[in-house]
Amino acid sequence: MAVARVIELSATSDQGFEDAINQGVDRATNTLRNVQSAWVKDMNVEIQNNQVTVYRVNLAITFVLEEGEAPSSAG
Repeated sequence: MAVARVIELSATSDQGFEDAINQGVDRATNTLRNVQSAWVKDMNVEIQNNQVTVYRVNLAITFVLEEGEAPSSAG
């Protein structure tokens, strides 16, 4: 039986949503083991002087806990 945990993170880019997603996934996979999926929960932009300046994505990252790890009750 596999047990997974989900964390949420936010990533930004000045290039676009795809770049922001890739940066978030890259950071997660460099920090966490057994990353299985990412769900884009929200996408938004910052606008300055009538131009989009920042693309932001909120991601839910799912990773499978290794054998012997128990989910923490801490948030």
